[in-house]
Amino acid sequence: MARPSTSSTVTARAQPAARRNALPGRLSPGMVCDTAFRIIARRHLDAVLAQHDGTCRGDPEALHQIRIALTHLRTAIRFFSPMVDDALRPEVWTELKWLNSQLGMVRDLDVAIDRVIAESGGDLTVIAELQHWDEKRAESHRLLARALQSARYRHLVEQTSAWIESGPWSTRRSKEAIRLRRCTLADHATAQLTEWETTLLKKARKLRKLDVEKRHKLRLLNKRLTYSIESLEDLFADESLTKQKSILKQLRKAQKSLGQLNDDARGQALAASLNEAVPEAGIRFLNRKRAKKLLRTASDAYRKLDRAKPFRSADLAPNAEPED
Repeated sequence: MARPSTSSTVTARAQPAARRNALPGRLSPGMVCDTAFRIIARRHLDAVLAQHDGTCRGDPEALHQIRIALTHLRTAIRFFSPMVDDALRPEVWTELKWLNSQLGMVRDLDVAIDRVIAESGGDLTVIAELQHWDEKRAESHRLLARALQSARYRHLVEQTSAWIESGPWSTRRSKEAIRLRRCTLADHATAQLTEWETTLLKKARKLRKLDVEKRHKLRLLNKRLTYSIESLEDLFADESLTKQKSILKQLRKAQKSLGQLNDDARGQALAASLNEAVPEAGIRFLNRKRAKKLLRTASDAYRKLDRAKPFRSADLAPNAEPED
């Protein structure tokens, strides 16, 4: 009989907590926030588990998808702060951050290698260079696979699943804690999306003056807003879908450009580690014309987003009666 994979074993252990409280399949505007958080967080934790085996096998697409799912999960935790800010949250957050760092190195190498291949044109020198990149990628993947099959990873999944279901945040009896849990999703979402969009656009006005680190932080804000809107897709009625899609279009356009700029910066850093073997490796990631074009694309997207009407309460029908 085949031995169950780490993914299936962890999933099986995580399921009993999920089964204790059956949840609706979709979000709704009048749904209370504690129920909404569980639905969203479980979706993304399940998506992480679904890509576990493929990532362990070295599938680049599985790696990409598990990182997206993990970022969605971390965004959901931020989105429902301060409701979920209990004594256990820092530990859960630290472990999710650890997992993200394990995945990040291999993903950065995949992106850098794709860039090298795209520009090789059959050049024998570049093909020889790729061998060094591939060796570095293979070693990083070995470390990642070990992390994903570790007791620490299994504990992370089990702890996170239990915390989502019945962490201390879910039973605190203070008036404020109860108010946060009972707040309708639409009310909370409208306030949070408005706050994050305002912050993003304010910082985006200075985009061309930002250094690499600050530009990366802007990119994270962009991703946070994008992923939150995506997670709330169930809430948008037909008449609001056009607005949602329009906003997401500009956010994704900016995200893509900022992501490529970040990939270039990471590629330069990774290439520096190959300097002894490949002295010129970092040059291919330096392209001022490309950087200027990417910044212009992102700036244009933010200008269009700034002209769009921000999310209003009517978009999410917050006056619906609270639902358990």
